[in-house]
Amino acid sequence: MSRERTLRPPAPKKVPKEIVSHGDKRIDNYFWMRDRDDPDLMKHVDSENRYSTFIMKRTEPLQDRLFQEMKGRLIEADSTVPENFGGYSYYSRIESGKQYNILCRRKEGPDAPEEILLDCNALAEGASYFRLRESKVSDNQQMLVFLVDRNGSERHELRVKNLQTGELLPDTIQNTFNVEWANDNKTIYYSVVNESFRPSKVFKHALGTDPSTDVLVYEEKDPRFYYMNIEKSKTRAYIFITVECATTSEVIYVNAQRPRSKLKVFSPRKQGVAYFVVHHWDKFFIVTNEDAVNFKIMQTPVSNPSRENWKEVVPHRESAAIDVNDPHPWVEPFKDYLVVYEHENALGGIRITSLKDGTSHTIMLPEPLCTVQPVILKEFETKKMRFRYSSMVTPWCVYEYDMDTRTLELKKKDEIPGYDASLYMSERIYAQAEDGAMIPISLLYKKGLQKDGSNPALIYGYGAYGDFEGSSALFERDVISLLDRGFVYAVAHVRGGGDAGRQWHKQGRMMNKMNTFTDFIACAQHLVKEKYTSKEKIAIRGASAGGLLMGAVTNLAPDLFKVVIAEVPFVDGVNSMEDPNLPLTAGEFEEWGNPIENKEHYEYIKKYSPYDNIQPKAYPNILSTGGLNDTRVQYWEPLKWVAKLRQTKTDSNLALVKINIGRGHSGASGRYDALKDEAFVFAFILSRLGIEG
Repeated sequence: MSRERTLRPPAPKKVPKEIVSHGDKRIDNYFWMRDRDDPDLMKHVDSENRYSTFIMKRTEPLQDRLFQEMKGRLIEADSTVPENFGGYSYYSRIESGKQYNILCRRKEGPDAPEEILLDCNALAEGASYFRLRESKVSDNQQMLVFLVDRNGSERHELRVKNLQTGELLPDTIQNTFNVEWANDNKTIYYSVVNESFRPSKVFKHALGTDPSTDVLVYEEKDPRFYYMNIEKSKTRAYIFITVECATTSEVIYVNAQRPRSKLKVFSPRKQGVAYFVVHHWDKFFIVTNEDAVNFKIMQTPVSNPSRENWKEVVPHRESAAIDVNDPHPWVEPFKDYLVVYEHENALGGIRITSLKDGTSHTIMLPEPLCTVQPVILKEFETKKMRFRYSSMVTPWCVYEYDMDTRTLELKKKDEIPGYDASLYMSERIYAQAEDGAMIPISLLYKKGLQKDGSNPALIYGYGAYGDFEGSSALFERDVISLLDRGFVYAVAHVRGGGDAGRQWHKQGRMMNKMNTFTDFIACAQHLVKEKYTSKEKIAIRGASAGGLLMGAVTNLAPDLFKVVIAEVPFVDGVNSMEDPNLPLTAGEFEEWGNPIENKEHYEYIKKYSPYDNIQPKAYPNILSTGGLNDTRVQYWEPLKWVAKLRQTKTDSNLALVKINIGRGHSGASGRYDALKDEAFVFAFILSRLGIEG
């Protein structure tokens, strides 16, 4: 008798709850799982975790083997490329056997001793989860403010360290989200999250004063605006507070030299228009999508930044989108240049515009199928910029580019012990969607692969929010363990994401959301048709909104996949979008629709919501994960989904759910803990595909 038959899966109680929306009645037997005070909840979570551990017990030797492989590809002791700022060289390093980074600096010059600013391993001691959200040094280099999360809830604790004495100041503020220094080196602007876990207020704090007396300088009352960022300009002259929802943004700013002055609205918000501001001495640059779906760049004088003075400097391009990683535009100003990161056809690029004569050029990158990300430098009056680069076969590199001489210098390349890039091959192919759209697929596999349908495959997808990072063609260190076992690794650049521009996003959101799912199915079918793999050997993976993708395609085409990995998945679409008290719901109305007020939106979301479309039929093997402290996708979504699947499906395949008790949306925080989680996922995939050797 197989191991999975010796212990029955957990069978949580059913408490039928009738829900009526727009005259449509639904019965939800597991709605009760939202109640943390129900004594049966944690019993059920514990039962699910014990069941998953029991089922996966026989794969523990495989998990350990995978973990050792992945760990063996780490450089145990490593450090970042230093950055000079304010007379110091700043960097971070990690020590062998340690989970977290150590933030350091040295005075510029020969033989200067190292100063440890923060040892995150010491800060994380005794905590099952630790994440340093951000740390910022004051302009006089004497103070460090930092935010830490110790349970994955994204409610951070603000602390301040005196870098001259090494002491932590008594200034401690809870429930924070962003922070920035004013130029007086004693005033801090910070945001706090409300009861719905949405950053909604910005306060001003003076070092050494009671936080209860801090001054409220801004409050965002529109619940749709669930992004907020506080950041000083590269020129160190202004502090920008950017608030944003799915379609609209607004910038509020203050002179960093005058923290007593009132904040100003840069340009009043306009529904459907997103804009972001970058300062450059006597002018501001505005990155906006007004009449420019892929964004354009305007400029206006600091002395009178009103809209009538805006002039175009970087025009809109139909074929390429300016990268905006909410709420940051990837646009970096220098004294003589403007650096713009672009995305075209699911490929990254960098365009340099001269502010002297308006000419522009692109950086010639080593490979066409690649990903680039900015390394934002604090130095403004320099001819050199930095960026991170990787491809599916090339580990992450840091390059420095001289914008005058147009020369590229490699500053650092991640070492991967035992990895030989020449053994692997990447390519770009296209699948035709139902409506004729050509969907890019990035592929990676070991050279010598035979296209005979015998290869196992892992297909990854995301497809939401106009996001391009979540499904970029970049280096995945851990995937090597699958490639070396004969896998084809595929990234499906489906509509809904921003992989091929902002229009690509529009074609996969709101009332076009079904395109995301049918695109993914078309990609999988194309890989089968071209004999990269076969239906019996396909595993698929997605997280968060990508988990919605996993649940939807599993309902639509369950016989196309053998294994499904849905991590922190947004699978209870109708119930979540009908609850405005959840942290993200109001803001998500502009991505998915508003099923509370709009019947058409309700019917459309119900049409694809994974939880609402489970049917009595055979399903693939499924592993889902959640975090008990997740504020983005609530823990009950994977719990309910798996419970209903087991109750309804007709097959004997596995359906497991694993809830991480002390974590949130982003999973494990320590580098070794993260590798153990990845080994668990890979072991599930391999064991379900019958590839355990």
